[in-house]
Amino acid sequence: MPAALTAPKTRALAICSVLVGVLLAVGIFVPLPFTLTEPGVTADTLGSYQGKQVITISGAPVRTTSGQLRATTISATNPDQKLSLWRSLQAWADPNEALLPTDAVYPHSDPVKAQQETQQQMTESQDSATTAALAYLHLSPDQVKVTIDLGDIGGPSAGQMLALGIIDKLAGDGKGGDLTGGKVIAGTGTVDPDGRVGAVGGVPLKTQGAARDGATVFLLPLGECSEAKVNTPAGLRLVPVETLSDAVAALTALSTGSGEVPHC
Repeated sequence: MPAALTAPKTRALAICSVLVGVLLAVGIFVPLPFTLTEPGVTADTLGSYQGKQVITISGAPVRTTSGQLRATTISATNPDQKLSLWRSLQAWADPNEALLPTDAVYPHSDPVKAQQETQQQMTESQDSATTAALAYLHLSPDQVKVTIDLGDIGGPSAGQMLALGIIDKLAGDGKGGDLTGGKVIAGTGTVDPDGRVGAVGGVPLKTQGAARDGATVFLLPLGECSEAKVNTPAGLRLVPVETLSDAVAALTALSTGSGEVPHC
């Protein structure tokens, strides 16, 4: 054996190199506590989803609408599915994918419990959207009944778009026109019974899904403007709002060409 390879310093370097190589190999394949997310489906709250009408209203006249109000989603790996470092690095380099801590995406690590929780969040979101929309229109929930069906979509983030869908079906812009102005409008954001729009997360992926499905305007919570401006699709106008009233005013201004439209 050459003398250089038997020197203590050389042997130590060789051993360290082997250890580093082993650690790197292990790191590439050891599961990490992250969830891979990407743009999900969008659903027109004025139309149907998975073969069923999204919003059904009784007890009041319902308008014939044009345009679309699309709720947006993200698609995520199951909560019990772990990602390797290699797959995580691939996702990090792809603008159409994002890594989020699993506990920030799912309330439970068990897939069944996670599904139950997100469906409960959707039910609460539907109730809040209905309450906020009817309150905005000064209509009594005792006389007007609203049923919402978004199939397998869970979570609270469709609230704003559901509330706007109810308003458009019942009153439009209040002057005989549609809130959409005939355009494809997409958006995200929770809405509470008082009409306040809240943050939801995953906005950069949702803007990608919105643009893919034809939207030219994207409504979002004001506090998520900075996040939304990351990789914003060309031709998609970001419109931040804080309340349901803000959203209606912005859409009316867009459709009529008059009034101020907020922007990120």
